[in-house]
Amino acid sequence: MSEDIKSRVFSLLNKANIVLTETEAGQLEITDMGLGQIEVEGLQLVTYINNESYCAKELILLPNQTCPEHLHPPIGEKPGKKETFRCRMGTVYLYVEGEETASPSTSPPKGKEKYYTAKKEITLNPGEQFTILPGVKHWFKAGEEGAIVSEFSTTSRDEYDIFTDPSIKRV
Repeated sequence: MSEDIKSRVFSLLNKANIVLTETEAGQLEITDMGLGQIEVEGLQLVTYINNESYCAKELILLPNQTCPEHLHPPIGEKPGKKETFRCRMGTVYLYVEGEETASPSTSPPKGKEKYYTAKKEITLNPGEQFTILPGVKHWFKAGEEGAIVSEFSTTSRDEYDIFTDPSIKRV
């Protein structure tokens, strides 16, 4: 785990006045999705709780970092994950399936556009939130200062997420 990335993540959490316990800080997950360009595509997260009923996480994005497009499919008889994103710090540009935004605020990583098909933009600033329904393709990107999003969802099963980019290895 890159100590530089870890240090930057804790700096963003501190800026947002989000306090983690020592145990939570030790469980910080840093992923480049197997792409090797964490500054461009990746995600840092802390899971507070994930059980058979619900999940709560902090999603920490470095400046201009993108979490690649994916969806949460049904698993057996259970629907895919339903999640509410609430912005805590910075600006998050969330893209979901739906009517394309005419003049989006940002764009997918260069050379990766074909893997970013959700084009309806929802801009989240601190205190704003949006709920993503199960099975809806989505991706999100931090603004210039980075961002922190609290995620409240049904049970998280990251290993079942389906990414548009077939080269991504999430778990």
